[in-house]
Amino acid sequence: MSKQHTYRATIEWTGNLGSGTSSYTAYSRDYTVKIAGKPDLLGSSDPTFRGDKTRHNPEDMLLAAISACHKLWYLHLCSAAGITVTAYADHAEAVMDEGDNARPGKFVKATLRPQVTITQAQHVDRPKPCTTKHTACALSPIR
Repeated sequence: MSKQHTYRATIEWTGNLGSGTSSYTAYSRDYTVKIAGKPDLLGSSDPTFRGDKTRHNPEDMLLAAISACHKLWYLHLCSAAGITVTAYADHAEAVMDEGDNARPGKFVKATLRPQVTITQAQHVDRPKPCTTKHTACALSPIR
């Protein structure tokens, strides 16, 4: 049997402005993500859906999780292949379709644009560890 990992988080809605969800405009979308031993994350919905633009929204966090997971696997695979990475930055972007009354919204595209710096010139033209179809990341939408 393979190993299983359990993750726990408490998501606490902090947006009751006095009358709860008595109407669509009566409440804030704010919430706090609490994970033991880590700093709290302040969240809200996307401003399009009456959220606070200064807080992280679920779409931001999903894109960040996809990008971070890819980066961690990329660094691991480079290390295993003897390629020394000294810098990595990803300028990721995602597109969400809002859906309509007949179908819910969903992410339709996530594009990762990593910029990687390596130390060994001989590896520049070598195929990169993640240029082939790669599904090691547990968050990868491609299976």
